[in-house]
Amino acid sequence: MSDLLETHVVTTGPAPRYVVIWLHGLGADGFDFAPLVPELAQPDWPDLKFVFPHAPVRPITINNGYPMRAWYDIREMDLEQRSDLEGVYGSVAQIDALIDAEIAAGFAPENVILAGFSQGGAIALTMALQSRHRLPHVIALSTYLPAPMATTEQYRNSGRKPMSKIFMAHGMIDPVVPMHAGMQSYQLLESVGFHVQWHAYAGLQHQLAPQEVTDLQRWLGTILTAG
Repeated sequence: MSDLLETHVVTTGPAPRYVVIWLHGLGADGFDFAPLVPELAQPDWPDLKFVFPHAPVRPITINNGYPMRAWYDIREMDLEQRSDLEGVYGSVAQIDALIDAEIAAGFAPENVILAGFSQGGAIALTMALQSRHRLPHVIALSTYLPAPMATTEQYRNSGRKPMSKIFMAHGMIDPVVPMHAGMQSYQLLESVGFHVQWHAYAGLQHQLAPQEVTDLQRWLGTILTAG
C-alpha cells in the first residue's frame, strides 16, 4: 500500500460507519474541503470518516505547463477535448485503490461515498461508470463527465447495470465549467439508467453556496439515517 495517494483524514466520531472520499479541484489539495465537515455533518448522523486525498503534481498544458496538483491534464478549453483521458483513467485506478484500502480497514462497500468538486467531480462521475467498485452514492459538484458521449457509449456497451445514486449541483453562471456541460452530463447519466438528483443555483459561479450545502445535507441525511 506504499503507493497509495497521500490523504488528509477527518472523523466526526470514534466509530465511523461510513467513509466519504472527497476529491479536490485543480490546483487545490486534500485540505481544501476539510473545513466543510463541521458545517455539513449533522448530530443525528452516524460517525463518518472523511478521506481527502491529495492529487499528484503534474504539468497543466493550459497553464503553460506549470505543475500543480491535478487529477488529469487540461489540454485545451473545449470541453470535449480538454481532458487527458489517460490521466483520468489513471486517477480512477488510484481512487479504486483507496477504496480497496478502506474496505480492507473494515468499511462495508455499500458504506463508501465518493464526492468531488470540479476536476475531482469529473473523476467521481467517471468512477460511477468505470470503477471496479459498485459505488452506491456519488456527489459531483460544479463538474462534468469527461468525453461524455464516448464515456457513456462505452458504458452502454459494457453491459453493466447502473447502481450509483448521484447528487449533482452547479452554479448557473460558472465561468470555469459552464452549467450546460454539467447538465449534459446529468442528462447522459440519466439516459443510461442512473438516478441523478440535479440542483442549479442562480448567481453562483465556480464555488459552493449555502443552499447547496443544505441540499447536500438533506440528500446525505436520507442515506445516513435510513438504517
